[in-house]
Amino acid sequence: MAHVFAANAKGPRANDALSEKARGTFENLIMLCSLCHTIVDKAPCVYPDHVMFEWKRTHAGKLRSLFGVTYFGTRNDARAAIEGLLRENRQIFDDYGPHIDEAKFPESGAAERWRRKVLQKIIPNNRKILSQLDANKHLLHDRELVTLEKFRQHIDDLEARHIEGYQEGASRFPEEIPEILRT
Repeated sequence: MAHVFAANAKGPRANDALSEKARGTFENLIMLCSLCHTIVDKAPCVYPDHVMFEWKRTHAGKLRSLFGVTYFGTRNDARAAIEGLLRENRQIFDDYGPHIDEAKFPESGAAERWRRKVLQKIIPNNRKILSQLDANKHLLHDRELVTLEKFRQHIDDLEARHIEGYQEGASRFPEEIPEILRT
């Protein structure tokens, strides 16, 4: 991990305008191998801050693209990117969720099917939805930003229960999520 602007006032690409706290923030850090870290720090004139920030932006863009995360210009386009995932999760919940009649009978296998569906479909879909919403926060209204944070906590609770084995109660799926980004 390297600093774009030096961690101290005398380092490479030092920026006296930044507080000590700002120098340690994510925005001022970039991942480099140890060799490249040494090279950029020994030649700050060849590798100025704007070049390093461009490397960081380009790499972040490649990662978003790799995972299918896209910035959209309209609410309709962003909604279209998550709609199928929301629909699939809803159908799985309706067909296999813990509320179905079969779930009342331990021998039925309903709980195991539900757990498999949660792990293989719902959690990955939730993560994709969350990534798309995070990438497109600029399109969300204030109340939708609150809904987004409720959804983030729901995902965390769902993963804690189904992946980490916590038996504590989980937050409910936010009932506003199916309507998010609707115009």
